[in-house]
Amino acid sequence: MPEQLTKHPDVTLDVLRSAGAQCGAGAAQDILKACPAERFCKLPGGEVCIYGLPDIAQMTQISPSEWQAALRQVTPSLPAASAASTGASAQTPNPAVAATSGVALLLVGVAVGWWLRR
Repeated sequence: MPEQLTKHPDVTLDVLRSAGAQCGAGAAQDILKACPAERFCKLPGGEVCIYGLPDIAQMTQISPSEWQAALRQVTPSLPAASAASTGASAQTPNPAVAATSGVALLLVGVAVGWWLRR
């Protein structure tokens, strides 16, 4: 089951709730047991864990080396050591996180659309 990263986790959770997902309501976590209860959603088709940007370090499905590789893909001019130390800064937007957030929101939208058509 997926972990999703978004800049606006509360909005994503509200959208999932509006589609009938049980989010943060004490639903049984059968697969995503490490997901914080307040970020967990259960749908008829599975489970999803919604993380905000400050929660990146809590994610379990993407390793630090995968984050660094993604960052190097969107900012190829950064050397490997610089990419590792860049992180999500409040002063400078992180393009890798923004791209990942967009993909995560797209996947959530597709999941909600699929669920609504059922």
